[in-house]
Amino acid sequence: MKFLIQYILKILAKAVLWRYQPDVIGITGSIGKTSAKEAIKAVLKSKFQVRTNIKNYNNEIGLPLTIIGQETGGSSIMKWMEVIINSIKLLLIFDKNYPKILILEMGVDRPGDMKYLNKIVHARLGVVTFIGQAHIEFFGSIENIKKEKELLIRNLPSDGWAILNNDNEKTRQIGMVSKAKTITYGFSEKATVRAMEVALSMGDDDQKLKGLSFKLGYNGSFVPVLLPNVLGLPAVYAALAGACVGIINGMNLVEISQALKYFISPKGRLNFIKGINNSLIIDDTYNSSPPSAILALESVCQIKSGKIRWAVMGDMLELGEYSKEGHKQVGENILKNNFNKLVTVGSQAVEIGDTAHKLGMDSSNIYNFLDSNSAAKFLKENISENNLLLIKGSQGARMEIVVKEIMFEPEKAGELLVRQGEEWTQKQ
Repeated sequence: MKFLIQYILKILAKAVLWRYQPDVIGITGSIGKTSAKEAIKAVLKSKFQVRTNIKNYNNEIGLPLTIIGQETGGSSIMKWMEVIINSIKLLLIFDKNYPKILILEMGVDRPGDMKYLNKIVHARLGVVTFIGQAHIEFFGSIENIKKEKELLIRNLPSDGWAILNNDNEKTRQIGMVSKAKTITYGFSEKATVRAMEVALSMGDDDQKLKGLSFKLGYNGSFVPVLLPNVLGLPAVYAALAGACVGIINGMNLVEISQALKYFISPKGRLNFIKGINNSLIIDDTYNSSPPSAILALESVCQIKSGKIRWAVMGDMLELGEYSKEGHKQVGENILKNNFNKLVTVGSQAVEIGDTAHKLGMDSSNIYNFLDSNSAAKFLKENISENNLLLIKGSQGARMEIVVKEIMFEPEKAGELLVRQGEEWTQKQ
């Protein structure tokens, strides 16, 4: 059944793309895809009619559904029939409101994924955010991950654009395989579009985030940018990717800066949430890998609030043989980034605590739990006023359960947290 639906969706999506001829922007990378997608959307929607992935629809089923503009039929044959009928209507009756630009996050979990997605869409712009260890269990090496993701860039036309993170070596190398034009972004002076003088602004009570400001530079010109209610370097990288796409589409830096004011960080990506007992939660629970976990620790280190600072770190999954080393690297960054207490969740995350202890963190400040429910119960009983908590882990670690338990307004979980749909809450 699944493979039949997948095949039908592939055919219908290709037919819709042929019928409407939208400009396609493909986004891939080990981390930062969704944030880049949202920043690109913020930049372009001020000038163009755009569509991004519905929910987290970025795979062989989700990508065609986004192109068609339909939600999944789940386990219902009748709902899938409705999806197919609506798709046929879209082909027969021209929809003048169909988007001019599709911004498509292209998820790659296993070898062959990008090749399959490239058979459905032919992107004119390809964005690669960062090549790292995510899903390395299925690829065997970072080099193999790079080879899979670079297929997006190899598939670009000669009049297209490769948009690459210049600060990441593996991503930078992908530029050599592109027959398309290349534009890079990052903090390096060698980047085509770069950020400088990044600063974090907090409110007077240190419980509210004003946002991140930085100077956006391109071709000798500079403009100030403010990203309201956003924390951390990942958001700046996303904004830079958005700026690159804006420049390619003829926008000037002032227009891009104004558009980025409407960039909203996706759920579970370094978002501020008020916690119980006047604590402050940094919710980064969407997913985790060693590079993203270290970036999160470094980002929270910039915040001056928090008399007691907790790192609540869940398992990082799908790392294969790299798991022990990856968790060790995160453990090395706990004390370095001024965290006082550490909570680990899961059997693999114990390595984070062991490493932090070896480097000087007192064992009385390290707490290990096998599951997120146990960790949530402990934190609910032990956090107090002016505590600051970074909460992060892979999807399978279910760290959003911890956030929900200790947030000041749990009734807003559906609005603020990831994985609050019925299919997830039933798994708790």
